[in-house]
Amino acid sequence: MQTLVLTHTYQPHRVVSWQKAITMLFDGKVEVLSEYDEDIRSVSITVKMPAVVRLVRHVRHAKRGVKFSRANVLARDGFACQYCGRNAPPRELTFDHVVPRSQGGRTSWENIVTACARCNTRKGGRTPEQAGMALRHPPVRPKELPMLFVRLDFGRGVPEAWKSWMWWQSELSESA
Repeated sequence: MQTLVLTHTYQPHRVVSWQKAITMLFDGKVEVLSEYDEDIRSVSITVKMPAVVRLVRHVRHAKRGVKFSRANVLARDGFACQYCGRNAPPRELTFDHVVPRSQGGRTSWENIVTACARCNTRKGGRTPEQAGMALRHPPVRPKELPMLFVRLDFGRGVPEAWKSWMWWQSELSESA
């Protein structure tokens, strides 16, 4: 079972496991707004499984810049090969060092681009200039990433206990 976490202003924030929600509850970070009918039992206590919790305090995140990761490089490059422009699913795309590691290139925002396997193989251990290939966009460290929409797949739909806290759910139901 999953638990919906709301911000301190009652806006949907994220979805966590019920175990994480219980930990947050006992750490004093959240209050329970809605519960499932299931009990969670330990040796000394029994509590209802939390369905919706609210953060007690505003959580400020330090601005650390965008973390370097495969998913973030793919998002920066628009899930497209930076040589031929072909869009592809993430599993069909690779990292390419613009300046190859064999020539002193580092793994960094400024030296990694997304490439399809065909272009990456064609370029090989050469720079784009040496391989006669042009980059569509030079690699840069992003200040922020474009919004990625996460599809929540609940199988049988959104839990009933969440519906009153998810304003877009009611708007979708009314427009259908």
